[in-house]
This record gives sequence, C-alpha cells and structure tokens, in this order.
Amino acid sequence: MPLNRLLRRRCARLSILLLALAGAPWAHATSPVAHPAAPASPLAKPAAAAASSAAAQADNDADDSSNLSASARRLYDFGRPRLLQVRTLLRDQDSQASVGSGSLVGADGLILTNYHVVSQVALEPQRYRLNYQTVDGAKGALQLIAFDVVHDLALVRMATPPPTLAARGTFEFRPAATPLSQGERIFSLGNPLDVGFAVVEGTYNGMVERSFLPQILFSGSLNPGMSGGPVLDDRGHIVGVNVATRRDGQQISFLVPGEFAQALIARGAHAKPITTSVEAEMARQLLAHQQELTSRFVALPWRETKHAHYSVPVPQEDFMRCWGSSNPSESKGLSFERSDCQMDTAIFINESLRTGDLAVRHEVYDGSKLGALRFAEEAGQSFRNEGMGRRTHDLTAPKCQEDFVENAGLPMRTVMCLRAYRHLPGLYDVAVLSQSVDAKTEGVQGRFDARGVSFENAMLLATHYLKGFAWKRSP
Repeated sequence: MPLNRLLRRRCARLSILLLALAGAPWAHATSPVAHPAAPASPLAKPAAAAASSAAAQADNDADDSSNLSASARRLYDFGRPRLLQVRTLLRDQDSQASVGSGSLVGADGLILTNYHVVSQVALEPQRYRLNYQTVDGAKGALQLIAFDVVHDLALVRMATPPPTLAARGTFEFRPAATPLSQGERIFSLGNPLDVGFAVVEGTYNGMVERSFLPQILFSGSLNPGMSGGPVLDDRGHIVGVNVATRRDGQQISFLVPGEFAQALIARGAHAKPITTSVEAEMARQLLAHQQELTSRFVALPWRETKHAHYSVPVPQEDFMRCWGSSNPSESKGLSFERSDCQMDTAIFINESLRTGDLAVRHEVYDGSKLGALRFAEEAGQSFRNEGMGRRTHDLTAPKCQEDFVENAGLPMRTVMCLRAYRHLPGLYDVAVLSQSVDAKTEGVQGRFDARGVSFENAMLLATHYLKGFAWKRSP
C-alpha cells in the first residue's frame, strides 16, 4: 500500500532526576561583578623566580578562596529571610509527601518554585495541600496561582502573609542587559535532603548545548530538596532556578533561566488561586510546545547515511544526541549497526509521566552468514520484540495499524500505534515501527517515538519519518 494512503487513514479508532525529594541519571533538584580571572602564566619562568612566584600564587589562591567563601556567606545572609521550604502535605494530616525550595519574589507573599515541587497539589488538590517554612521557623499555608509546566516553574502565594513579611524583602532578577559570562561564580540556595538551608557555590557554564528547552549548565552539587530554590549572582540577583542534576556525572546540574521565571511572574503574579482542575491549562501549554517542536523538527532534513543499500532517517543533532554501536565484524551470527537518537529534555507531568520529546533509532542488519531462513526468523523476532506500551493511569492502551508500504522503491512492513492521554485532551504518544522486506539476508529496522503531540502532528511526524527510508540504487 502506498505510504500516503496508509497515513490518510485517519485511524479514527486510534483517535533528566528532579530535585524535589522523590526521584533518577537525571534527577530534579529538586548578580553582577564577576571575580577577575587570574593572569595567564608565562610559558617559562627563570629558575630563580619560580619559588617566589609559587608562593605568591599560593597566597593569591588563598585570597581567592577567602573571597569566594565571603561571597557565599554574604549571599546566604542576604537570601536567608527570602528563602523558604515548600512542603506538600497530605490534606488531612501533617505528614509531608515531598519537599522543595522557593524564593520570595513579591511583597504580597508571592513565591517562585518548580512545577514539579507542587505537582501533587496541582493534579490532586483533594489529596494534598501546600505549606511553607522559613529559615527562622515561620510557617503557613500556600495557594497555587500559576504554573509553566514546559519550563517546570510555578508561582504560589502565602494564604495569610505574616505581619513580618515586609521586613523580609524580596529577590530581584539580574537585568537582561548584563548577561553572565562563562566562568562566573554563581550561588545556589535551597534545603538539600530536608536537613537545613544551604548555599552551594558553582560556576556558570553557559547554556546546555543541543537542548530544545533552554537550560543553564551549572557546575555545582545540587541535591534533592533544592528544587525551586534561587541561584544568585554576586550581587544577589536571581539568574536561574534549581531544577535538575545528572547522577551519572560529577557536579553536572541544570537551572531554568531567570527569563522564564520573569515571564511567568509578569502574567501570573496577580492571578487568583487555582481551585479547579489544571488539566485544561496544562494541555494548552503542552499543545503549544509540541507545535513548536514538530515545526522545527520536520523543517530539518535527514542526515546523509553511508549504508551501501539503504537511506535511513537519522536526525540532525540540533536538539538531539545520537549514539552508535555495532557488533564485532567477526561475529558468526547476525551483524548489525545501530543508531540511537533522542532528546535530553522531557517535560515532567507527574512521577510516572514525562512527555514532550522525540526519539529515533534504527538497526541495519547483515544476515549473510545466517542464510535466508535464519535471517527471516531473527528479523521477525526483532520486530516482535518491540513493545508499544500498555494502559496506565495516564495513557490509554495502544491502538495500532499494521500494513505494508513502499517509499522510494523500498517495501516495508510498518506498524503505527497511538496512545491517548487520559487526562490531557488532544495529546497522544505515537510510535512508528518499520522493517524492510526487500532482501533475503539483509534489511533495516527503524523506530520513531513522539510523546505528547496532537493527532495531526502525529500523522505529520509519521509521514516525515517514513519518507526518510529509501532504497539506494547502484550507480
């Protein structure tokens, strides 16, 4: 069946560890004068000067260390009255379900934190409630008033601001006209592991490369419980918000840039408390995100592949990372080359659901050492081994369409499956699995997955993916 005919079947019946205490290699954590860089050392020094130079350098290093520690102490003292712990409690008792951090950004008790810190209250307000505690022990109830699920941010407000609120002051943001320079020291505040408020010195290393969602790369140790806490420059201005860390690396942490927090405050600071379901607003935000993601993805051409017989869809690495592997050439069985490409970032919805990302992979098989029968058995088993998911609390069971399609002279067996989001109307996960059926002892199998897209974009992405396969004719 031609590819366009399969995809015109509307399939009507198909219709990184967070640092809040809960959580996995990604774990959610949930300004202005930079220290001058040391002068560059000369390539060679006279022997007589070496000892005195080393001693002077040691003194300078000690001074720098002292200055950095003094900055951390100063910023902690400055931030202390404006820093809070955000607690999610069971509605009918004081047992906490999760804890994160927050920063006071409004004189009326407005607090900035991460969406994932307050997600239980956002999704199940009948079961959970929010509370805050300051460094000096003041406590009170919080109300959720706005959120940005795509950038993992939320605004909450003190239900009854205490009389001492005005004396605490609020955090301000670093002006956009004075961006940070790579290598500047910045300071993360929060309550790691619920053991006490702390400040963590680290380095601003620019924006994460090849990330669809902008994030700051922070060389500092963030820990669960610090999610939602502010990250300050040397003058106490917010430059970012703690959000995640990598558990498979050392001091590889991530911050939400301050500009997204400012945008949320601008549109949500005066909003009324959210008392109804957030699912419609969440779906609206996710639909806008998937539209931008889809448009940018399909605008990129597939990369050229070097396989002798097949063209396969391998994405550009503008916002994806690709890794390759193969089995030894001396293997007596099925030989293969494999490529896995996926986005680093996904959007947190709840502890069991991430969405808003893409993945593409393929395997090229050579079964000449097996013979036609054994190759057919192994290729068929590889196709059958691909899981398409099952019904969960968040997603329906997959509805699948299987057919044979042909594109650019390459016949392929193709399965396309959709799973609808049960609580986020208009969103689907789509999976497309395809395997060539043109040769007796060689072939290619590929899979494309998109999470959290509209039905129309699911069809568009599936079409774009399948058109990336083709038979390479011999010159």
